[in-house]
Amino acid sequence: MAESPILNGKLLVDSEMPLYTQLIGIIKRSITTGEAGVGQLLPSEAELCAAYGISRNTVRQAIGALEEDGFVVRKRGKGTFVADPTARRKSVQYSFTTEISQLGKAPSSTLVNFDVIPASPRIREIMDLTGDEKVYCFTRVRNVDGRPLIVETSYYPQYIYPNLTREMLQTHSFYSLLYHVGVVPFSAEDSYEAVLLGDREAALLDCRSGAPAFSHTRRTTGENGRIYEYTTSYMRADRMKLNVRFQKGSTEFARLVDQ
Repeated sequence: MAESPILNGKLLVDSEMPLYTQLIGIIKRSITTGEAGVGQLLPSEAELCAAYGISRNTVRQAIGALEEDGFVVRKRGKGTFVADPTARRKSVQYSFTTEISQLGKAPSSTLVNFDVIPASPRIREIMDLTGDEKVYCFTRVRNVDGRPLIVETSYYPQYIYPNLTREMLQTHSFYSLLYHVGVVPFSAEDSYEAVLLGDREAALLDCRSGAPAFSHTRRTTGENGRIYEYTTSYMRADRMKLNVRFQKGSTEFARLVDQ
């Protein structure tokens, strides 16, 4: 069998872009150019580790993000395959890292806080929780090219990933970790609103209090029908624009980032 072109790329160790993000780009280019066709088996984790001199965790982050965006599909006991692009357009997709990388910019995140807390009555209602479940609550500042763009607070029920730690969040995409345990987004409800930033959010986003912003909330449901994510975000309106494109049979939504 001929060697996969995916194994012939190059990672830049001294780049500001994380290694797993660079690997995502290499694999995605092979898929979008047709070098890796629909249904084709991707190199194994061991092959990717050997070819690029990286850890299995780095490979798993990349594959998890690609699966999240619908570019690949993992089949238990068989491997990872290039997904059908028709199905990809119908999938629920969201990855800050992938979204920003596709714009040719460098994404990064700063973890502000990480807690495991009892779900408040409001969070229990929003996430349809019962009993005394605990939830992860963490706030991150999402940076683009080293500058803060979004401050994001997320809630997840602890049962979906019981051993999550602060250190894991600082080194991994949580979405890719969830994929490893079978938590896959099926549907999501998003809401945007124009607001003015309060003192705390403005300080985290390095702008003045009262500056205009987009307030964004997201509630995500898994394939089992249970809500597993609730996120609230504030986005700098001076650096972000929201675009919606309508055409027959489809709607496309994009967030564009200015310098």
